[in-house]
Amino acid sequence: MGSTGILKNSTMICAPLMGETVEQMVKEMKQAKAEGSHLLEIRLDHITNFHPHHHLPAILDNKPLPLIILYRPKWDGGLYEGDEHSRLQALRLAAELGADYIDFELKVASHLIRELKINYQSATKFIVSCHITGTTPSDEELANLAATMRATGADILKVVVNVTDITEIARIFHLLSHCQMPVIAYSVGERGLISQLLCPKFGGFLAYGSIEGYSIPGMPSLYSVKHTYKHELMNSETKVFGLVSKPVSHSKGPILHNPTLRHENFNGVYVPLFVDNLKEFFSTYSGSDFPGFSVGIPYKEAVVEFCDEVHPLAESIGAVNTIIRRPCDGKLIGYNTDCEAAIISIEDALKGTLISGKLFVLVGAGGAGRALAFGAKSRGARILIFDIDFERAKSLASAVLGEARTFEQVINFRPEKGAILANATPLGMHPYTDQRIPVDWETLGDYELVFDAVYTPRKTRLLKEAEAAGAITVSGVEMFLRQAVSQFNLFTGQQGIPSISDLFNHLKLYGTGLLRLGVKLR
Repeated sequence: MGSTGILKNSTMICAPLMGETVEQMVKEMKQAKAEGSHLLEIRLDHITNFHPHHHLPAILDNKPLPLIILYRPKWDGGLYEGDEHSRLQALRLAAELGADYIDFELKVASHLIRELKINYQSATKFIVSCHITGTTPSDEELANLAATMRATGADILKVVVNVTDITEIARIFHLLSHCQMPVIAYSVGERGLISQLLCPKFGGFLAYGSIEGYSIPGMPSLYSVKHTYKHELMNSETKVFGLVSKPVSHSKGPILHNPTLRHENFNGVYVPLFVDNLKEFFSTYSGSDFPGFSVGIPYKEAVVEFCDEVHPLAESIGAVNTIIRRPCDGKLIGYNTDCEAAIISIEDALKGTLISGKLFVLVGAGGAGRALAFGAKSRGARILIFDIDFERAKSLASAVLGEARTFEQVINFRPEKGAILANATPLGMHPYTDQRIPVDWETLGDYELVFDAVYTPRKTRLLKEAEAAGAITVSGVEMFLRQAVSQFNLFTGQQGIPSISDLFNHLKLYGTGLLRLGVKLR
Protein backbone atom coordinates (compact mmCIF):
# COMPACT_ATOMS: atom_id res chain seq x y z
CA MET A 1 0.00 0.00 0.00
CA GLY A 2 1.26 3.47 -0.80
CA SER A 3 2.62 5.59 2.04
CA THR A 4 1.81 9.23 2.69
CA GLY A 5 5.50 9.75 3.44
CA ILE A 6 7.04 12.49 5.59
CA LEU A 7 7.89 15.12 2.97
CA LYS A 8 5.36 17.87 2.53
CA ASN A 9 4.99 19.95 -0.61
CA SER A 10 5.74 23.67 -0.62
CA THR A 11 2.49 24.76 -2.27
CA MET A 12 0.75 27.54 -0.35
CA ILE A 13 -3.00 28.11 -0.11
CA CYS A 14 -4.23 31.58 -1.02
CA ALA A 15 -7.64 33.12 -0.38
CA PRO A 16 -8.80 35.74 -2.93
CA LEU A 17 -10.53 38.60 -1.11
CA MET A 18 -12.94 40.95 -2.84
CA GLY A 19 -14.37 43.12 -0.09
CA GLU A 20 -15.99 46.38 -1.20
CA THR A 21 -14.55 48.37 1.73
CA VAL A 22 -11.26 48.34 3.61
CA GLU A 23 -13.15 47.36 6.75
CA GLN A 24 -14.62 44.36 4.96
CA MET A 25 -11.18 43.44 3.57
CA VAL A 26 -9.68 43.50 7.07
CA LYS A 27 -12.51 41.33 8.38
CA GLU A 28 -12.08 38.86 5.51
CA MET A 29 -8.31 38.74 6.05
CA LYS A 30 -8.84 37.60 9.64
CA GLN A 31 -11.48 35.10 8.52
CA ALA A 32 -9.20 33.64 5.84
CA LYS A 33 -6.37 33.21 8.33
CA ALA A 34 -8.72 31.47 10.77
CA GLU A 35 -9.83 29.12 7.97
CA GLY A 36 -6.25 28.09 7.16
CA SER A 37 -5.04 30.32 4.33
CA HIS A 38 -1.27 30.88 4.05
CA LEU A 39 -1.46 34.13 2.13
CA LEU A 40 -4.11 36.52 0.83
CA GLU A 41 -4.86 38.02 -2.55
CA ILE A 42 -6.28 41.54 -2.25
CA ARG A 43 -8.39 42.72 -5.20
CA LEU A 44 -8.11 46.50 -5.02
CA ASP A 45 -10.41 46.89 -8.03
CA HIS A 46 -13.30 45.57 -5.89
CA ILE A 47 -13.00 48.34 -3.29
CA THR A 48 -15.59 51.07 -3.82
CA ASN A 49 -14.07 54.57 -4.24
CA PHE A 50 -10.56 53.23 -3.71
CA HIS A 51 -8.03 55.88 -2.59
CA PRO A 52 -4.49 54.41 -2.70
CA HIS A 53 -2.78 56.76 -0.22
CA HIS A 54 -5.53 56.24 2.34
CA HIS A 55 -6.59 52.63 1.78
CA LEU A 56 -3.31 50.83 0.97
CA PRO A 57 -1.59 51.68 4.29
CA ALA A 58 -4.73 50.64 6.18
CA ILE A 59 -4.75 47.26 4.43
CA LEU A 60 -1.01 46.62 4.77
CA ASP A 61 -0.91 47.72 8.42
CA ASN A 62 -3.65 45.24 9.32
CA LYS A 63 -2.44 42.21 7.40
CA PRO A 64 -2.39 38.97 9.39
CA LEU A 65 -0.63 37.11 6.55
CA PRO A 66 1.50 37.94 3.49
CA LEU A 67 -0.48 39.78 0.82
CA ILE A 68 -0.65 39.68 -2.98
CA ILE A 69 -1.80 43.06 -4.27
CA LEU A 70 -3.85 43.11 -7.49
CA TYR A 71 -5.50 46.03 -9.21
CA ARG A 72 -7.02 44.35 -12.23
CA PRO A 73 -8.25 46.53 -15.10
CA LYS A 74 -11.42 45.93 -17.11
CA TRP A 75 -9.38 45.00 -20.17
CA ASP A 76 -7.90 42.06 -18.25
CA GLY A 77 -11.08 40.80 -16.63
CA GLY A 78 -11.10 43.09 -13.59
CA LEU A 79 -13.37 45.89 -12.40
CA TYR A 80 -11.08 48.93 -12.66
CA GLU A 81 -12.22 51.32 -15.38
CA GLY A 82 -10.14 54.42 -14.63
CA ASP A 83 -7.05 55.71 -16.40
CA GLU A 84 -4.04 53.45 -16.61
CA HIS A 85 -1.59 55.95 -15.11
CA SER A 86 -3.54 56.13 -11.83
CA ARG A 87 -3.77 52.35 -11.62
CA LEU A 88 -0.04 51.85 -12.08
CA GLN A 89 0.73 54.62 -9.58
CA ALA A 90 -1.30 52.70 -7.00
CA LEU A 91 0.78 49.58 -7.65
CA ARG A 92 3.98 51.63 -7.39
CA LEU A 93 2.77 52.85 -4.03
CA ALA A 94 2.16 49.26 -2.93
CA ALA A 95 5.81 48.48 -3.76
CA GLU A 96 6.98 51.58 -1.91
CA LEU A 97 5.00 50.49 1.16
CA GLY A 98 6.62 47.05 1.07
CA ALA A 99 3.81 44.80 -0.15
CA ASP A 100 4.83 41.14 -0.06
CA TYR A 101 3.72 40.40 -3.63
CA ILE A 102 2.41 42.57 -6.46
CA ASP A 103 0.64 41.14 -9.51
CA PHE A 104 1.31 42.85 -12.86
CA GLU A 105 -0.29 41.96 -16.18
CA LEU A 106 2.22 40.82 -18.81
CA LYS A 107 1.23 43.77 -21.00
CA VAL A 108 2.66 46.31 -18.54
CA ALA A 109 5.13 44.23 -16.53
CA SER A 110 8.44 44.61 -18.31
CA HIS A 111 9.31 48.29 -17.76
CA LEU A 112 7.50 48.49 -14.40
CA ILE A 113 9.38 45.63 -12.76
CA ARG A 114 12.77 46.93 -13.88
CA GLU A 115 11.87 50.39 -12.56
CA LEU A 116 10.61 49.10 -9.21
CA LYS A 117 13.58 46.80 -8.62
CA ILE A 118 15.91 49.77 -9.17
CA ASN A 119 13.94 52.27 -7.08
CA TYR A 120 12.80 50.07 -4.20
CA GLN A 121 15.32 47.73 -2.64
CA SER A 122 12.64 45.78 -0.83
CA ALA A 123 11.65 42.14 -0.39
CA THR A 124 8.60 42.59 -2.61
CA LYS A 125 8.16 39.76 -5.11
CA PHE A 126 6.66 40.48 -8.51
CA ILE A 127 4.10 38.20 -10.12
CA VAL A 128 3.60 38.53 -13.87
CA SER A 129 0.21 37.26 -14.96
CA CYS A 130 -1.39 36.35 -18.24
CA HIS A 131 -5.13 35.62 -18.55
CA ILE A 132 -5.77 33.59 -21.68
CA THR A 133 -9.16 33.58 -23.37
CA GLY A 134 -10.09 30.98 -25.95
CA THR A 135 -8.33 27.67 -26.49
CA THR A 136 -5.69 26.65 -23.98
CA PRO A 137 -2.26 26.85 -25.65
CA SER A 138 -0.20 23.74 -26.36
CA ASP A 139 2.66 22.62 -24.11
CA GLU A 140 5.15 24.27 -26.45
CA GLU A 141 3.16 27.51 -26.62
CA LEU A 142 2.87 27.66 -22.84
CA ALA A 143 6.62 27.09 -22.52
CA ASN A 144 7.27 29.97 -24.92
CA LEU A 145 4.82 32.17 -23.02
CA ALA A 146 6.60 31.34 -19.77
CA ALA A 147 9.94 32.35 -21.30
CA THR A 148 8.48 35.68 -22.39
CA MET A 149 7.03 36.31 -18.93
CA ARG A 150 10.29 35.35 -17.24
CA ALA A 151 12.17 37.88 -19.38
CA THR A 152 10.23 40.72 -17.71
CA GLY A 153 12.14 40.11 -14.48
CA ALA A 154 9.25 38.32 -12.82
CA ASP A 155 9.85 36.39 -9.63
CA ILE A 156 6.70 34.30 -10.12
CA LEU A 157 4.66 33.49 -13.23
CA LYS A 158 0.88 33.28 -13.29
CA VAL A 159 -1.14 31.76 -16.14
CA VAL A 160 -4.92 31.63 -16.02
CA VAL A 161 -7.02 29.84 -18.63
CA ASN A 162 -10.68 28.94 -19.06
CA VAL A 163 -10.77 25.38 -20.35
CA THR A 164 -13.67 24.00 -22.34
CA ASP A 165 -12.62 20.41 -21.63
CA ILE A 166 -10.89 18.81 -18.64
CA THR A 167 -8.21 17.35 -20.92
CA GLU A 168 -6.78 20.85 -21.48
CA ILE A 169 -5.76 20.97 -17.82
CA ALA A 170 -3.07 18.39 -18.56
CA ARG A 171 -1.19 21.24 -20.26
CA ILE A 172 -1.39 23.27 -17.06
CA PHE A 173 0.01 20.32 -15.10
CA HIS A 174 2.83 20.02 -17.64
CA LEU A 175 3.70 23.69 -17.22
CA LEU A 176 3.68 23.43 -13.42
CA SER A 177 5.95 20.40 -13.36
CA HIS A 178 8.41 21.54 -16.03
CA CYS A 179 8.89 25.27 -15.47
CA GLN A 180 12.19 26.15 -13.79
CA MET A 181 10.73 28.95 -11.64
CA PRO A 182 7.70 29.39 -9.35
CA VAL A 183 4.42 29.18 -11.26
CA ILE A 184 0.77 29.79 -10.45
CA ALA A 185 -1.36 28.14 -13.14
CA TYR A 186 -5.00 27.13 -13.15
CA SER A 187 -8.30 27.21 -15.00
CA VAL A 188 -11.40 29.06 -13.91
CA GLY A 189 -14.84 27.42 -14.14
CA GLU A 190 -16.23 24.07 -12.99
CA ARG A 191 -14.16 22.11 -15.52
CA GLY A 192 -11.03 23.67 -14.04
CA LEU A 193 -11.51 22.51 -10.45
CA ILE A 194 -8.80 19.85 -10.54
CA SER A 195 -6.23 22.49 -11.55
CA GLN A 196 -6.63 23.84 -8.00
CA LEU A 197 -7.08 20.50 -6.22
CA LEU A 198 -4.05 18.79 -7.80
CA CYS A 199 -1.77 21.84 -7.85
CA PRO A 200 0.45 20.53 -4.99
CA LYS A 201 1.06 17.25 -6.80
CA PHE A 202 2.51 19.06 -9.80
CA GLY A 203 4.54 21.62 -7.86
CA GLY A 204 2.52 24.82 -8.19
CA PHE A 205 3.55 27.85 -6.14
CA LEU A 206 0.06 28.29 -4.75
CA ALA A 207 -3.51 27.11 -5.11
CA TYR A 208 -6.63 29.08 -4.29
CA GLY A 209 -9.40 28.44 -1.78
CA SER A 210 -12.43 30.60 -1.10
CA ILE A 211 -13.50 31.77 2.35
CA GLU A 212 -16.79 30.58 3.80
CA GLY A 213 -19.71 32.48 2.35
CA TYR A 214 -18.07 33.11 -1.03
CA SER A 215 -18.66 30.46 -3.66
CA ILE A 216 -16.49 30.81 -6.77
CA PRO A 217 -17.00 28.40 -9.73
CA GLY A 218 -14.02 26.11 -10.14
CA MET A 219 -12.48 27.07 -6.79
CA PRO A 220 -12.63 24.82 -3.73
CA SER A 221 -13.37 26.30 -0.33
CA LEU A 222 -10.56 26.75 2.16
CA TYR A 223 -12.41 24.25 4.35
CA SER A 224 -12.33 21.54 1.68
CA VAL A 225 -8.69 22.25 0.82
CA LYS A 226 -7.65 21.90 4.46
CA HIS A 227 -10.00 19.14 5.61
CA THR A 228 -11.28 17.14 2.63
CA TYR A 229 -8.27 17.18 0.29
CA LYS A 230 -5.49 18.07 2.76
CA HIS A 231 -3.17 19.74 0.26
CA GLU A 232 -0.21 19.55 2.63
CA LEU A 233 -0.11 15.73 2.31
CA MET A 234 0.14 15.66 -1.48
CA ASN A 235 3.38 15.18 -3.38
CA SER A 236 4.52 14.08 -6.82
CA GLU A 237 3.89 10.44 -5.90
CA THR A 238 0.25 10.97 -4.91
CA LYS A 239 -2.15 8.76 -6.87
CA VAL A 240 -5.25 10.45 -8.28
CA PHE A 241 -8.67 8.79 -8.12
CA GLY A 242 -11.88 10.52 -9.03
CA LEU A 243 -15.49 10.53 -10.16
CA VAL A 244 -15.99 10.70 -13.94
CA SER A 245 -19.35 12.40 -14.33
CA LYS A 246 -21.31 15.29 -15.84
CA PRO A 247 -22.38 17.13 -13.77
CA VAL A 248 -20.08 16.40 -10.88
CA SER A 249 -20.61 19.14 -8.29
CA HIS A 250 -23.17 16.98 -6.43
CA SER A 251 -20.62 14.29 -5.63
CA LYS A 252 -19.97 13.41 -2.00
CA GLY A 253 -17.25 10.95 -3.01
CA PRO A 254 -14.38 13.24 -1.91
CA ILE A 255 -15.66 13.56 1.67
CA LEU A 256 -15.92 9.79 1.87
CA HIS A 257 -12.90 8.47 -0.05
CA ASN A 258 -10.27 11.02 1.05
CA PRO A 259 -10.48 10.37 4.80
CA THR A 260 -10.63 6.66 3.99
CA LEU A 261 -7.42 6.87 1.96
CA ARG A 262 -5.72 8.74 4.78
CA HIS A 263 -7.00 6.24 7.36
CA GLU A 264 -5.32 3.48 5.38
CA ASN A 265 -2.10 5.53 4.99
CA PHE A 266 -2.51 5.42 1.21
CA ASN A 267 -0.85 8.27 -0.70
CA GLY A 268 -3.86 9.14 -2.84
CA VAL A 269 -6.50 11.78 -3.39
CA TYR A 270 -10.03 11.53 -4.75
CA VAL A 271 -11.37 14.43 -6.83
CA PRO A 272 -14.43 15.34 -8.95
CA LEU A 273 -13.77 15.02 -12.70
CA PHE A 274 -16.14 16.98 -14.96
CA VAL A 275 -15.82 14.98 -18.17
CA ASP A 276 -17.35 15.90 -21.54
CA ASN A 277 -15.64 13.34 -23.77
CA LEU A 278 -14.78 9.89 -22.40
CA LYS A 279 -12.44 8.95 -25.23
CA GLU A 280 -10.38 12.12 -24.91
CA PHE A 281 -10.34 11.88 -21.13
CA PHE A 282 -8.99 8.32 -20.93
CA SER A 283 -6.50 9.06 -23.71
CA THR A 284 -5.16 12.13 -21.90
CA TYR A 285 -5.05 10.84 -18.32
CA SER A 286 -3.57 7.47 -19.24
CA GLY A 287 -0.63 7.14 -16.88
CA SER A 288 -0.10 5.36 -13.60
CA ASP A 289 -0.72 8.60 -11.71
CA PHE A 290 -4.43 8.01 -12.43
CA PRO A 291 -4.99 4.40 -11.31
CA GLY A 292 -8.74 4.32 -10.72
CA PHE A 293 -12.05 6.04 -11.34
CA SER A 294 -15.62 6.01 -10.13
CA VAL A 295 -18.17 6.46 -12.92
CA GLY A 296 -21.38 8.42 -12.47
CA ILE A 297 -24.22 9.98 -14.45
CA PRO A 298 -24.49 9.77 -17.44
CA TYR A 299 -21.58 7.48 -18.29
CA LYS A 300 -22.10 4.11 -16.56
CA GLU A 301 -23.20 2.39 -19.76
CA ALA A 302 -21.19 4.39 -22.28
CA VAL A 303 -17.92 3.84 -20.42
CA VAL A 304 -18.02 0.07 -21.01
CA GLU A 305 -16.57 0.47 -24.51
CA PHE A 306 -13.50 2.25 -23.13
CA CYS A 307 -12.62 -0.61 -20.79
CA ASP A 308 -10.07 -3.13 -22.02
CA GLU A 309 -11.72 -5.81 -19.89
CA VAL A 310 -15.03 -5.94 -18.01
CA HIS A 311 -15.80 -8.06 -14.96
CA PRO A 312 -18.48 -10.70 -15.75
CA LEU A 313 -21.08 -9.13 -13.41
CA ALA A 314 -20.58 -5.68 -14.92
CA GLU A 315 -20.66 -7.20 -18.41
CA SER A 316 -23.97 -8.91 -17.73
CA ILE A 317 -25.43 -5.72 -16.28
CA GLY A 318 -24.03 -3.64 -19.14
CA ALA A 319 -22.91 -0.88 -16.78
CA VAL A 320 -19.64 -0.01 -15.04
CA ASN A 321 -19.29 2.26 -12.02
CA THR A 322 -15.66 1.51 -11.13
CA ILE A 323 -12.57 1.38 -13.35
CA ILE A 324 -9.13 0.22 -12.27
CA ARG A 325 -5.91 0.65 -14.23
CA ARG A 326 -4.17 -2.70 -13.91
CA PRO A 327 -0.61 -2.01 -12.70
CA CYS A 328 1.12 -4.73 -14.73
CA ASP A 329 -0.06 -3.57 -18.16
CA GLY A 330 -2.01 -0.32 -17.71
CA LYS A 331 -5.25 -1.83 -19.06
CA LEU A 332 -8.57 -0.44 -17.81
CA ILE A 333 -10.74 -3.02 -16.04
CA GLY A 334 -14.42 -2.24 -15.45
CA TYR A 335 -16.45 -3.36 -12.43
CA ASN A 336 -19.93 -2.80 -11.01
CA THR A 337 -20.20 -2.33 -7.24
CA ASP A 338 -23.70 -0.78 -7.43
CA CYS A 339 -25.63 -4.02 -7.90
CA GLU A 340 -25.06 -5.77 -4.58
CA ALA A 341 -24.89 -2.46 -2.71
CA ALA A 342 -28.39 -1.46 -3.83
CA ILE A 343 -30.05 -4.80 -3.12
CA ILE A 344 -28.38 -5.25 0.28
CA SER A 345 -29.53 -1.75 1.25
CA ILE A 346 -33.11 -2.74 0.42
CA GLU A 347 -32.88 -6.15 2.10
CA ASP A 348 -31.42 -4.64 5.28
CA ALA A 349 -34.33 -2.19 5.48
CA LEU A 350 -36.81 -5.05 5.10
CA LYS A 351 -35.21 -6.75 8.11
CA GLY A 352 -35.20 -10.29 6.86
CA THR A 353 -38.19 -10.15 4.53
CA LEU A 354 -37.19 -11.66 1.19
CA ILE A 355 -37.87 -9.81 -2.04
CA SER A 356 -38.23 -13.10 -3.90
CA GLY A 357 -41.58 -13.10 -5.66
CA LYS A 358 -42.28 -9.45 -4.89
CA LEU A 359 -43.11 -6.94 -7.61
CA PHE A 360 -40.08 -4.71 -8.11
CA VAL A 361 -41.15 -1.48 -9.85
CA LEU A 362 -38.12 0.22 -11.34
CA VAL A 363 -38.17 3.74 -12.81
CA GLY A 364 -35.07 4.37 -14.90
CA ALA A 365 -33.16 1.93 -17.09
CA GLY A 366 -29.76 3.63 -17.18
CA GLY A 367 -26.61 2.48 -15.42
CA ALA A 368 -28.04 2.56 -11.88
CA GLY A 369 -31.30 1.07 -13.10
CA ARG A 370 -29.53 -1.84 -14.75
CA ALA A 371 -27.65 -2.59 -11.51
CA LEU A 372 -30.92 -2.57 -9.55
CA ALA A 373 -32.70 -4.72 -12.12
CA PHE A 374 -30.01 -7.42 -12.17
CA GLY A 375 -29.79 -7.34 -8.39
CA ALA A 376 -33.56 -7.80 -8.09
CA LYS A 377 -33.45 -10.59 -10.65
CA SER A 378 -30.74 -12.38 -8.66
CA ARG A 379 -33.11 -12.39 -5.67
CA GLY A 380 -36.09 -13.75 -7.63
CA ALA A 381 -38.20 -10.58 -7.80
CA ARG A 382 -40.71 -9.87 -10.58
CA ILE A 383 -39.48 -6.77 -12.39
CA LEU A 384 -41.47 -3.99 -14.07
CA ILE A 385 -39.49 -1.22 -15.74
CA PHE A 386 -40.49 2.32 -16.72
CA ASP A 387 -38.13 4.54 -18.69
CA ILE A 388 -38.35 7.68 -20.80
CA ASP A 389 -36.60 5.67 -23.53
CA PHE A 390 -39.04 2.79 -24.10
CA GLU A 391 -36.60 0.85 -26.28
CA ARG A 392 -34.04 0.97 -23.48
CA ALA A 393 -36.67 -0.21 -21.01
CA LYS A 394 -37.61 -3.11 -23.27
CA SER A 395 -33.98 -4.10 -23.72
CA LEU A 396 -33.38 -4.20 -19.96
CA ALA A 397 -36.69 -6.01 -19.33
CA SER A 398 -35.69 -8.67 -21.82
CA ALA A 399 -32.34 -9.14 -20.07
CA VAL A 400 -33.94 -9.67 -16.65
CA LEU A 401 -37.09 -11.49 -17.82
CA GLY A 402 -39.23 -8.55 -16.76
CA GLU A 403 -41.83 -6.27 -18.31
CA ALA A 404 -41.37 -2.79 -19.79
CA ARG A 405 -43.75 0.13 -19.95
CA THR A 406 -43.46 3.72 -21.14
CA PHE A 407 -42.49 6.41 -18.67
CA GLU A 408 -45.86 8.13 -19.10
CA GLN A 409 -47.66 5.05 -17.80
CA VAL A 410 -46.07 5.34 -14.36
CA ILE A 411 -48.48 8.16 -13.49
CA ASN A 412 -51.53 5.90 -13.54
CA PHE A 413 -49.86 2.69 -12.43
CA ARG A 414 -51.46 0.95 -9.44
CA PRO A 415 -49.10 -1.52 -7.74
CA GLU A 416 -50.08 -4.58 -5.80
CA LYS A 417 -49.77 -4.35 -2.03
CA GLY A 418 -46.28 -5.02 -0.72
CA ALA A 419 -44.44 -4.06 -3.93
CA ILE A 420 -41.07 -2.30 -3.98
CA LEU A 421 -40.55 0.99 -5.83
CA ALA A 422 -37.05 2.06 -6.91
CA ASN A 423 -36.10 5.36 -8.53
CA ALA A 424 -32.96 5.10 -10.66
CA THR A 425 -33.35 8.45 -12.44
CA PRO A 426 -31.68 11.74 -11.45
CA LEU A 427 -35.07 13.31 -10.66
CA GLY A 428 -34.87 14.99 -7.26
CA MET A 429 -31.08 15.37 -7.23
CA HIS A 430 -29.63 18.66 -6.02
CA PRO A 431 -30.28 21.38 -7.10
CA TYR A 432 -33.64 20.17 -8.48
CA THR A 433 -34.89 18.94 -5.13
CA ASP A 434 -38.53 19.85 -5.82
CA GLN A 435 -38.74 17.16 -8.53
CA ARG A 436 -39.61 13.47 -8.23
CA ILE A 437 -40.71 10.64 -10.49
CA PRO A 438 -44.41 11.13 -11.39
CA VAL A 439 -45.79 8.27 -9.30
CA ASP A 440 -49.34 8.98 -8.06
CA TRP A 441 -49.07 10.09 -4.44
CA GLU A 442 -52.09 8.02 -3.50
CA THR A 443 -50.26 4.82 -4.51
CA LEU A 444 -47.11 5.39 -2.44
CA GLY A 445 -48.72 3.77 0.59
CA ASP A 446 -49.27 0.59 -1.41
CA TYR A 447 -45.52 0.02 -1.61
CA GLU A 448 -43.88 -1.79 1.26
CA LEU A 449 -40.60 -0.02 0.50
CA VAL A 450 -39.49 2.93 -1.63
CA PHE A 451 -35.84 3.27 -2.63
CA ASP A 452 -34.26 6.35 -4.24
CA ALA A 453 -30.81 6.05 -5.83
CA VAL A 454 -30.37 9.83 -5.52
CA TYR A 455 -28.19 10.62 -2.49
CA THR A 456 -28.05 14.42 -2.61
CA PRO A 457 -30.16 15.28 -0.74
CA ARG A 458 -30.29 12.27 1.55
CA LYS A 459 -34.05 12.54 1.94
CA THR A 460 -35.52 13.41 -1.46
CA ARG A 461 -39.02 14.63 -2.09
CA LEU A 462 -39.99 11.11 -3.18
CA LEU A 463 -38.76 9.62 0.10
CA LYS A 464 -40.43 12.30 2.22
CA GLU A 465 -43.79 11.65 0.54
CA ALA A 466 -43.36 7.87 0.68
CA GLU A 467 -42.53 8.05 4.38
CA ALA A 468 -45.61 10.19 5.00
CA ALA A 469 -47.67 7.55 3.18
CA GLY A 470 -46.37 4.83 5.51
CA ALA A 471 -43.76 3.11 3.30
CA ILE A 472 -40.32 2.02 4.45
CA THR A 473 -37.80 4.33 2.78
CA VAL A 474 -34.18 3.75 1.78
CA SER A 475 -31.91 6.61 0.72
CA GLY A 476 -29.35 6.41 -2.05
CA VAL A 477 -26.79 7.22 0.64
CA GLU A 478 -27.07 3.62 1.86
CA MET A 479 -26.28 2.28 -1.60
CA PHE A 480 -23.55 4.91 -2.06
CA LEU A 481 -21.74 3.90 1.11
CA ARG A 482 -21.95 0.18 0.45
CA GLN A 483 -20.71 0.43 -3.11
CA ALA A 484 -17.90 2.69 -1.90
CA VAL A 485 -16.55 -0.04 0.38
CA SER A 486 -16.04 -2.38 -2.58
CA GLN A 487 -14.83 0.48 -4.74
CA PHE A 488 -12.22 1.55 -2.21
CA ASN A 489 -10.86 -1.98 -1.94
CA LEU A 490 -10.54 -2.13 -5.73
CA PHE A 491 -8.76 1.24 -5.74
CA THR A 492 -6.20 0.23 -3.15
CA GLY A 493 -5.77 -3.38 -4.20
CA GLN A 494 -6.50 -4.82 -0.78
CA GLN A 495 -9.29 -5.31 1.72
CA GLY A 496 -8.56 -1.99 3.40
CA ILE A 497 -12.17 -1.37 4.48
CA PRO A 498 -13.78 -4.82 4.60
CA SER A 499 -17.25 -3.76 5.73
CA ILE A 500 -19.68 -0.89 6.00
CA SER A 501 -19.35 -1.01 9.80
CA ASP A 502 -15.60 -0.42 9.49
CA LEU A 503 -16.33 2.53 7.22
CA PHE A 504 -18.67 4.02 9.82
CA ASN A 505 -16.16 3.43 12.61
CA HIS A 506 -13.15 5.00 10.97
CA LEU A 507 -15.12 8.04 9.82
CA LYS A 508 -16.15 8.61 13.40
CA LEU A 509 -12.47 8.97 14.19
CA TYR A 510 -11.02 10.57 11.07
CA GLY A 511 -13.64 12.70 9.42
CA THR A 512 -17.11 14.15 9.30
CA GLY A 513 -17.95 12.90 5.84
CA LEU A 514 -21.04 10.95 6.78
CA LEU A 515 -22.33 13.71 9.02
CA ARG A 516 -22.08 16.10 6.08
CA LEU A 517 -24.02 13.55 4.03
CA GLY A 518 -26.75 13.66 6.65
CA VAL A 519 -26.14 10.13 7.94
CA LYS A 520 -26.16 9.35 11.65
CA LEU A 521 -22.93 7.60 12.59
CA ARG A 522 -23.73 4.47 14.50
